[in-house]
Amino acid sequence: MVSAWTETNGLVLAQRKVDEKSNQITAIPKLRAALELNGTVVTIDAMGCQRDIAEEIVGKEADNVLPVRENRGHLLEEIKDSFQMLVADAVQTEIDCAHGRVERLRCSVIADLSLIEKAAEWQSLQALVRIGSEQCHKATGKSERAIRHYITSLGPDAKRLNSVIRQHWGIENKRHWVLDVGFGEDLDRKRQQNSAQNFSWLNHMVLNLLRQDKTWKLGIKGRQLKAGWNND
Repeated sequence: MVSAWTETNGLVLAQRKVDEKSNQITAIPKLRAALELNGTVVTIDAMGCQRDIAEEIVGKEADNVLPVRENRGHLLEEIKDSFQMLVADAVQTEIDCAHGRVERLRCSVIADLSLIEKAAEWQSLQALVRIGSEQCHKATGKSERAIRHYITSLGPDAKRLNSVIRQHWGIENKRHWVLDVGFGEDLDRKRQQNSAQNFSWLNHMVLNLLRQDKTWKLGIKGRQLKAGWNND
């Protein structure tokens, strides 16, 4: 299932089942076609870093921030070269303390695309982004470092891009983890016909409703129990 998540509202807006013998690349355009994207910033996993997907997003009057991994070959190397050879147009650092760790995110942005050989083929491309992250776990003192690269249709606004990229991971923490732990979705073995897809829809509908309910200051599991105990 490919889902469209809005971080601002904390809701799943729509989802699409990946066709058999296919992958997310074919499902993403069908899902996107059902959404009103005007004025939004769309982020997708690395598989969605495709020229046609980027252009279609901009065609719906939205912006994109797309991660570039090894699957893009020369593009990734050219972005790395750009950050080695050129001066960043904007840099911004954020420090976050949560979930038992201290995380430092340094966002650097370059608007100069002169080292990107096929930049003209990415018509919406406006800037290159590098995120350097360092996590220190308070309990163990262990540190982890990582560098990620992105392309975007946004201008060189490091503060905004740092925020957008951080928000991308909201679907992991606020949806995937909750569906796994609160709804036991990863343990689900429904396979008959459309049962897995149908129950996934139901789980998303229920999760959306539970998130909007402010009656009790409880977690999702507690709200599930309260709803289950209430005959009305």
